[in-house]
Amino acid sequence: MSNKILFVFEGENAEAQIVSSLQKFFLQENTTIKSVYGAEIYQIYKEIKADEDLDTFNLIKDRNYDKKDTLATYKRDDFAEIYMFFDYDGHSSMADDGRLEELLDFFNEETDKGKLYISYPMVESLKHVCDHETFHDSTVQCKINIKYKGLVAKDALKHLINFNGYDLKIWQQLITTHLKKMRFIIVGVYSFPTQLYSQSIVFSNQLSKYIKPTSTVAVLSAFPVFLHDYYGNEELIKRLH
Repeated sequence: MSNKILFVFEGENAEAQIVSSLQKFFLQENTTIKSVYGAEIYQIYKEIKADEDLDTFNLIKDRNYDKKDTLATYKRDDFAEIYMFFDYDGHSSMADDGRLEELLDFFNEETDKGKLYISYPMVESLKHVCDHETFHDSTVQCKINIKYKGLVAKDALKHLINFNGYDLKIWQQLITTHLKKMRFIIVGVYSFPTQLYSQSIVFSNQLSKYIKPTSTVAVLSAFPVFLHDYYGNEELIKRLH
């Protein structure tokens, strides 16, 4: 079985820094991660859905999504799992809550088409923590352009601003805080989860509790949620202590 993982991103700058930092402390066990940037999740979905013989890996490799030719020497069997990380970004002209539900249902298996993870509202949500104790109340407008990156730079705890400066302690605290927030979004309890939750369930609760009634999202990063799924609840708890 291959020990390689493919990460697929829309953006590059923040995502590359996060993955580089994350790999110092997690996903080190005989695992090689390759990252492809610049992919368009709605277009990938459209093309694969239209042609049942297409798979995510070959589509990305052959359709010039892999602009740096990261995958040039690889084939699909070289990768055991594919994970896709994208922003909710509700003010974008491409945004469509109905289509996002379809995407999460479609890209729900990392060993097949790939597993999709969503950050609310954007990748910078990882560091958008002003206070770990009150993070459960952190929401932002999601249907208008609030210049989110600037907001994060102004409001976040200063030691969280630079992804490259994260040490194990920062990662442990951020992972714990975001996973407590995930549970709060779903069941209303701000404590570490006792089970895994699908991305569809997270989105369904964002939609019913925040997006539809108030045009906001509860700030939540996809990366801690991915780690929770990847390791499982008990194993991740061990790694956080």
